[in-house]
Amino acid sequence: MKIERDLARELTEAAARLPIVTVVGPRQAGKTTLVKAVFPDRTYRTLEDPDVRAFAVEDPRGFLKEVEDGAVLDEIQRVPELMSYLQGMVDADPTPGRFILTGSQHFLMMEKVSQSLAGRTGILTLLPLSVRELARSGVRDPGTDELMQRGFYPRLHERPLDPYPVLRDYFATYVDRDVRQLLKVHDLMAFERFMRLCAGRVGQLLNLSSLAVDAGISATTAREWIGLLETSFVLFRLPPWHANIGKRLIKTPKLYFHDVGLATWLCGIEEAGQLASHPLRGAFFENMAIGELLKSRTNRGRDHRLLFFRDRAGHEVDALLPSGPRLLPVEIKSGRTLRGEWFAGCAGLDALAGDFLPTGVVIYGGDEIQRRSSGTACGLWQLDEVLHETLGA
Repeated sequence: MKIERDLARELTEAAARLPIVTVVGPRQAGKTTLVKAVFPDRTYRTLEDPDVRAFAVEDPRGFLKEVEDGAVLDEIQRVPELMSYLQGMVDADPTPGRFILTGSQHFLMMEKVSQSLAGRTGILTLLPLSVRELARSGVRDPGTDELMQRGFYPRLHERPLDPYPVLRDYFATYVDRDVRQLLKVHDLMAFERFMRLCAGRVGQLLNLSSLAVDAGISATTAREWIGLLETSFVLFRLPPWHANIGKRLIKTPKLYFHDVGLATWLCGIEEAGQLASHPLRGAFFENMAIGELLKSRTNRGRDHRLLFFRDRAGHEVDALLPSGPRLLPVEIKSGRTLRGEWFAGCAGLDALAGDFLPTGVVIYGGDEIQRRSSGTACGLWQLDEVLHETLGA
């Protein structure tokens, strides 16, 4: 099954403007498939190949001479030194779309981009599949629990594979190997325990001290591990909204995984049926919905910029989605039966400050759209329609 990616349009437009376009994102999110589909006739080199990588490391000028007319260079973070040589090449010949780069380690990519390619490249982020992309490709709603257990890596939707062994292998092959190499982790059991503890805290305020104690590591190590897991696109932090209204607001970020399927696997979910009564079902649903909101931005070439709201009095809104200079409040509820009080948080924010739209969106576990004076409720499979209606996006 071929799945058309929303980012293809942004990639095409960026390549028409800039000599280099860089696509970053998690392993197995579909970066290679995307760039090959958009640029099918372009020379392709992957720096994952040991022979290709050795050539690029030992003779970077010779390597780039072979592709001087343009190429797709996959997993460029394997040889970040190439970016310094690319700078000179595109300065001499700034033909738009000359080089397309991909990478799965954002920190290494951005470090070299800022040093060598600033002003010469556009940065686009490709995350795992969105519900919008699945629906457009003919995939029907398999059910909330099935979707949370399966997650959104393309491989698990292109073929009828059992998610559990695929996600197990994904963790062992990519997360465990790549991230441990970056972190130089020696205690493998402590690292895996840390990852499982992170998965068990999705949707919660990030308490590094508590996480470190439970994992048996120092707070400094926990901070370092969280940072590199974030820059490797395994998880992300959702920052709180701040305004100059005193010190009543929570200032700690929340923790989420880029793929909810990986989070459920780390929590020991082997079959979708286990989720029906699982104590973290609501948190996993929230993680999945936050992920969809994030993809609604990155697939249009936008920055993260998602926020949440919580004050010390207990008032909370799960997500705030940018809409021009204002923010759209979004509540997330895993229940299938819509309840009127779910709109209360969205409706109340506008009285706090002028930064919020007066009505919001409630994402819930049902499958119908219901429009009320205080906002619109919808299921995940109707979210794209509602966002387009609400924001024009």
